[in-house]
Amino acid sequence: MMISRRATLRLAALGTAAALVSRPSFATAPSFATTRVRIGVLKFGTVSWALDTMKQHKFDAANAIDLEIIDFAGEDATNVAMLAGAIDMIVSDWLWVSRQRSEGVDLTLVPYSTAVGAIMAKEGAPIRTITDLKGKKIGVAGGPLDKSWLLIQALARRDHGLDLPAISDIVFGAPPLISEKAMQGELDAVLNFWHFCARLEANGFRRLIGADDAAKALGASGAVSALGYVFHDKWANENPDAVRGFIKASAQAKDLLARSDDEWLRLAPIIRAQGQELAKLRDRYREGIPRRPVAEDAADAGRLYRVLAEIGGDKLVGRAPEMAPGTFWQELPK
Repeated sequence: MMISRRATLRLAALGTAAALVSRPSFATAPSFATTRVRIGVLKFGTVSWALDTMKQHKFDAANAIDLEIIDFAGEDATNVAMLAGAIDMIVSDWLWVSRQRSEGVDLTLVPYSTAVGAIMAKEGAPIRTITDLKGKKIGVAGGPLDKSWLLIQALARRDHGLDLPAISDIVFGAPPLISEKAMQGELDAVLNFWHFCARLEANGFRRLIGADDAAKALGASGAVSALGYVFHDKWANENPDAVRGFIKASAQAKDLLARSDDEWLRLAPIIRAQGQELAKLRDRYREGIPRRPVAEDAADAGRLYRVLAEIGGDKLVGRAPEMAPGTFWQELPK
């Protein structure tokens, strides 16, 4: 969502301060100098899993940062707080960062996750390919400008000559509602965020096509980060050790999540899943850990940006036909 500077300042003045709720730290105060890093996250979002792991095992303190996790009720509130300078970091996507940069805001990001949503159908449903979606009732989370939905539309148009919004009954809704309606059989297929898809997989649904499949078919050479840790260039330039420390601590937390099943059992109450559902969330999360050099990720994002700009238009990207330089942060040589 695009937020004007005037709206940003007004919203920040009215509500941002009230929205911030800092979580208690697991770690005792370290005995050496640290830099505080304030990160805003959705209270029940998947980002909290990695951050909780980071705090629980004191990876932040080991890398000379004191991570302060601040909960927000919604994505718009985190964006407002970021733009207003109330926090140092959030998680968002490169489309939003690029649009901000194209309008003069010095935001940049470091890849966080390549996990993306997929179109899901019940195991027994007679839906096997994109062409089978013709005339079907499809639930879509994230709204008409969700980039996963746009990528799948672009692929359907290019390879099958199908205009999915024109030939199907599209229903937009919040992710939990979309999943609930799918489980109740009120929708023939759904496109939801990755973690909702993982829960559906554990409950009798299968993947028809993922946004990652569409991205590769449309020119990406590998798994592209959907989300990244977002911060201001100015802040990074003033706190280079804090940025490096955070990136290293994040990598250590993800490495633990990649190899330790016990860590997922510890997180189960936070994730609110168990058994097959927890296992499916664990496996899909692990698949989404970025593995490529940032330069490769940025190059593929640039290719997909052009596809998305063509189908999403000014409402999605503004007047910038290309992804803004510097959208992906790459540390300058020392």
